[in-house]
Amino acid sequence: MSAAPARSGLAIYLRLLGYTRRYWPVAIIAVVGMVIDAACMGVFARAIKPMLDNLFISHDKVWIFWMPIIIVAIFFVRSIAMYVTDYGTAYIGRGVVQQLRQQVFDHYLHLPSAFFDRESSGHQIARITYSSEQVAQASTDAVKIAVVDGLTVVFYVIVMLLASVRLTLVLLVMVPLVGALVAYVGRRYRRISHRIQGSMGTVTGVVEEAVGANREVKVFGGQRYESNRFNKVSDQTRKLALKIAATNGMASSFVQLIAAITLAIIIYFATRHPMLTQLSPGAFTSLILAMGGILPSLKRLTTVQANLQRGLAAADEIFTLIDLPGERDDGRTELATFARELEFRDVHMRYSEDAKPALRGVSLACVRGSVTALVGRSGSGKSTLASLIPRFYEPTAGSVRIDGHALGDYTLESLRRQIAWVGQTVTLFDDSIARNIAYGALADASEADIVAAAEAANAMEFIRQLPDGIHSRVGEGGALLSGGQRQRIAIARALLKNAPILILDEATSALDSESERLIQDALNRLIRDRTVIVIAHRLSTIEHADQIVVLDRGLIVEQGTHAALLARGGDYAMLHRMQFKDDSAAPTFAVEN
Repeated sequence: MSAAPARSGLAIYLRLLGYTRRYWPVAIIAVVGMVIDAACMGVFARAIKPMLDNLFISHDKVWIFWMPIIIVAIFFVRSIAMYVTDYGTAYIGRGVVQQLRQQVFDHYLHLPSAFFDRESSGHQIARITYSSEQVAQASTDAVKIAVVDGLTVVFYVIVMLLASVRLTLVLLVMVPLVGALVAYVGRRYRRISHRIQGSMGTVTGVVEEAVGANREVKVFGGQRYESNRFNKVSDQTRKLALKIAATNGMASSFVQLIAAITLAIIIYFATRHPMLTQLSPGAFTSLILAMGGILPSLKRLTTVQANLQRGLAAADEIFTLIDLPGERDDGRTELATFARELEFRDVHMRYSEDAKPALRGVSLACVRGSVTALVGRSGSGKSTLASLIPRFYEPTAGSVRIDGHALGDYTLESLRRQIAWVGQTVTLFDDSIARNIAYGALADASEADIVAAAEAANAMEFIRQLPDGIHSRVGEGGALLSGGQRQRIAIARALLKNAPILILDEATSALDSESERLIQDALNRLIRDRTVIVIAHRLSTIEHADQIVVLDRGLIVEQGTHAALLARGGDYAMLHRMQFKDDSAAPTFAVEN
């Protein structure tokens, strides 16, 4: 992602708290529980004075009877408050995580294709899994610790003041030292936490690549390389986590040392002659107990910075993503139907400012009902040209037009309703065949329509042999089907959509002869009465195209019919000669007049 303006921790936290607004009734109850939790400990510390003075010195029978009951009552109330607090904060935290995950996922669905070209899928997945979980630490868990332990310190200080104001003033020794420590620890946590966010995305990316390419890893003996690569990125995360642990340990040790020194000073002054006669044993014990209770609370308050800053770093990364602009969709015209012509007017395209031009002044007209074949060497701009039609990318200069209007004038939804796409790499979802054919906007299609589309795509030939027919699952990415079977499912999906514009991106390459014959037969049905853009590697499959466009380094170098281009003896003729002679016997697009 591009660098975002630096945000303050307060701004990030206030925005994050906005996600808890809908849970305000639960938040109020949870905060009440936190206050009661902290108050109970203060009440217990205060109860030590009468317990010692009245029980063990005065032997007061009333106090002897009621004190055990009072202690049980205090901790019974506290246990209820703790349950309310824990459940309430968990309820809010899970809700915030769910909102953020949904918002990030929904934003992914609307980001331009250029974003996914720049960033690894590992970082994208880590935002939804790891980063969102870290945000829960900042939005709820850190608040819980801050409120409960902060109030606990306040109540203990009140107990100490009730016991002795002069001795309690010694606590002022701790304030500047602990404040300086908290400020230092906070800055260090924020810096390390940002680095941890990035390292977790890298770890996820390495795992995803190695698992997805497990066959290549095994065949090419890449196990040691992948193991070393994972160990390297994982070790970076380990070192960063150790830095967090070291900072935690240093903060805890420093707070403990400061508290011990303060406690020693209090004991020193309490045992001097004037104070020794003024303090009862119960008051002194109550004061020392309160001071001892402050110590763990202060330790947690300093180390809570780790969770807080880690959560803020994660929230900052998530908000940076959410603030990225989605696909430009400011068109106001609904494209009801494609009537006349698809036209490229002097189109230039660069994927980034420092990249070489992918297209340089391409002008091309594709009339309704025609088949246009794009051929050329790898990197010549064929796929780039096709990707501009559904507006996966925007041209750097020039325009792409349908029926005389620039694509940007149309709403994205109405534009893409007019387009079907069948690619070389077929994307199937881990669902049934029927739901893969009737995907997305086609979900309301009847079973009869789905079967008809599968029949026309020559897919029912293998679907009938499956245990559950069209309701059989295809596995992740269609892993339970062969390449040819996946391709026919994609063709059935395009047939069911019945869009007037069809883009075929090398849809028959890398298949066996039988699969190619079946698929080519299905494609010949699919292209009828449609405007077709074919990206072809095998020239024998596009001999009957209405026009063949030869691209080289982003330029149209030749354009015409198969026969005319062969007769010219240029680039197309050379490409044709380079391919095997038996390609001429391969099935071809049968363009019907």
